[in-house]
Amino acid sequence: MNDKFSIRGVIKDFLSTPSFFGIPRINFILFIATSFTTYLINGFSYAICIMTILLAHEMGHFIMCRKYRVDATWPFFLPMPLPPFGTFGAVIKMRGRIPGKRALFDIGAAGPIGGLIFAIPITIIGLSLSEVHPIPKDSTSYLGLGEPILFSFFAKMMIGEVSEGFDIVLSPIAFAGWAGLFVTALNLLPIGQLDGGHIIYALLGKYSGIVYKAGIGAFCIFTLFVYPGWIIFAVMLLLFGFKHPPPADPFTQLDFKRKCIGVLMLVIFLISFTPIPLKI
Repeated sequence: MNDKFSIRGVIKDFLSTPSFFGIPRINFILFIATSFTTYLINGFSYAICIMTILLAHEMGHFIMCRKYRVDATWPFFLPMPLPPFGTFGAVIKMRGRIPGKRALFDIGAAGPIGGLIFAIPITIIGLSLSEVHPIPKDSTSYLGLGEPILFSFFAKMMIGEVSEGFDIVLSPIAFAGWAGLFVTALNLLPIGQLDGGHIIYALLGKYSGIVYKAGIGAFCIFTLFVYPGWIIFAVMLLLFGFKHPPPADPFTQLDFKRKCIGVLMLVIFLISFTPIPLKI
């Protein structure tokens, strides 16, 4: 058989091509790999939903980078063939300097907004497909999820009050929604070069460093004395979270609309963050 039309030939052509429909080959391969690992861990419906949320989040950043002519990569998805999520999420790398505070704010806020546009309806639909079961007497194999205020609100709206001794067994779609809210809140931490750090810097400028230090301090204290499961993330914040590079124009202030959206993003962080995500 002509190698051009064989499976081996198709793979060879793909691997020798630097991009696929304009997307760099490595980004496309990582997207496929992460789709597979999320499917492997929690099934097809979960994989579709969590990949949609992650893609919407990163494309929000990417589109705004294009709008402001900031050089940025396509999203890099990070596969992880282990529970509970099947992925480490996704990132883009910005290689150009951000022109001003308004651009910085729009780039930082567009990701969480894009993710929430899909995470909220996915959560609501998923909860409608979930069931209430008794908590197993043998709790050693029971893994509970922390419920942020926003998720609890949707749960009460779709399911109602859950009696003591019972818990909601999330459908794969609901779990994808929970994971989407979790990732969004984590990115909205008002620290360093996280999305929340971009937003705080755009709002407060040089005074944002005070918020970063207070946020990292509080997070580390919580990790040490309440939930050691955050230890790796806390170390990353200590290494990278204290500074934020200034935009090319650090003087032009945000308009009133952006300031209102910034406050709204901080409220969303507070009602979406899960201090104790896993209850073992």
